[in-house]
Amino acid sequence: MTALFRCVGVGKRYGGVVALMDVSLDLEAGKVHGLIGPNGAGKSTFIDVASGRTPGLGQVFLDGRDITRTPPSLRRRMGVSRSFQRTSIFPALTIRDQLELAAHGVGGENISELVGMLALEPVLDTRAEEVSYGQQRLVDLALALVGNPRVLLLDEPAAGLSVAESQALAAHLEEIAERWNVATLLVEHDMDVVFRVCHVLTVLASGRWLVSGPPAELRNDPAVIRAYFGSAA
Repeated sequence: MTALFRCVGVGKRYGGVVALMDVSLDLEAGKVHGLIGPNGAGKSTFIDVASGRTPGLGQVFLDGRDITRTPPSLRRRMGVSRSFQRTSIFPALTIRDQLELAAHGVGGENISELVGMLALEPVLDTRAEEVSYGQQRLVDLALALVGNPRVLLLDEPAAGLSVAESQALAAHLEEIAERWNVATLLVEHDMDVVFRVCHVLTVLASGRWLVSGPPAELRNDPAVIRAYFGSAA
């Protein structure tokens, strides 16, 4: 299948420090591609470059079109959305106001469906600072999904969630990929979530590509165990 979102030779240097070097991966519509590795492996840096938030090396393509020099705001309107490690919501705004604000420029036709899928109805008119952390993370996900993006780049969406909340999030990610045919890149340390939802995994180590393949094959790969599972998460 042809990749909807393709990253070729992506890299990033900070002065003389190489944070990421020559990492390539393809995202397919309706599939979740996991990007894992120990802290400092370059996972968030990869998302920053792929989303256009940070300039870097390499090329990025959306449906065959080179968008390497396209600013992140335009990429969002083109259908490339992302989330951040930390919640990016506005504490003083209600959930409804934030969703409506996010709809400007990208459309909000799917807001009602998002609210229903993520069970946000009870807190729609509640300020974000007054809802639970787990609900805030769901609002983050909803904001990234407003406007029916074609590509979704998620940076540790399960961070700080309880086991039950992580399991619910995994179910949502499966539904998002399947129902809306979204090409998803998932950076995540929660291996239960990763092995449940990901169709393909790419492992980074020290800013470089280590291996890619089906999760079932990589679970017991000695190189993966040494680079990731044997390191502090």
